[in-house]
Amino acid sequence: MAGPARLHAEGLALAYDQRVVAEQLTVTIPDNSFTVIVGPNACGKSTLLRALSRMLRPRSGAVHLDGKQITAYPPKELARRLGLLPQTPIAPDGITVVDLVARGRYPYQTVWRQWSREDERIVRESMLATGVTDLAHRRVDELSGGQRQRVWLAMALAQRTDLLLLDEPTTFLDITHQIEVLDLCADLQEAGRTLVAVLHDLNQACRYATHIIAMRDGVVVAEGVPADIVDAELVRRVFDLECEVITDPQSGSPLVVPVARRRARAALVNV
Repeated sequence: MAGPARLHAEGLALAYDQRVVAEQLTVTIPDNSFTVIVGPNACGKSTLLRALSRMLRPRSGAVHLDGKQITAYPPKELARRLGLLPQTPIAPDGITVVDLVARGRYPYQTVWRQWSREDERIVRESMLATGVTDLAHRRVDELSGGQRQRVWLAMALAQRTDLLLLDEPTTFLDITHQIEVLDLCADLQEAGRTLVAVLHDLNQACRYATHIIAMRDGVVVAEGVPADIVDAELVRRVFDLECEVITDPQSGSPLVVPVARRRARAALVNV
């Protein structure tokens, strides 16, 4: 019988100053899954991810990682267990791409273990996987938004953690690079890692996720395998969107097709 999941949260109350985002929020991230959190703007998706990564301290409740409260881990040990790509990371002024990606190896540096050939290999492989090798000696602040996003993802990959949390990893990316990043995430999950991502595109979530958490107003409305939970009723409840859900002819996953504008307007006129 399998034991408890490596990452789970119980009874979270999450807030920013006086603004309460969620109360009594409980989630479990299945091991070796690609879990995607979806929902409308300001529903608590990124707030939940921040709590799972220890960036936000809950007012009550607890996040557990590998059998301990996440607050019990020293920073370096936590960084060896859990990698994070935040929504709006800030790079030090003037840092080059290769130097930023190399910072992903910082959790492994000690007095007894300094920079090694293995670190160099991992940085090189992480840059290759995210398509930023040609940018190695460019300054990060000179890059486009999409290029910077891929550099930050390379740094997260360089941590070589079994758990990777990604807050809107496709932001600023064109459609080709969005698919490349999500394909990479799927490859990492198939190789045995556990990933949690916040995505805005429900169809991309359905195509790539092995597990979806659908949120609204700080509450988990539904969670499970996309094919089991995503239907027109769920989309209405979560997004207030009239749609049809059909089978994606390429992937076999649910595909959300919004009701045509003329049909929607006609329905409103006839009410």
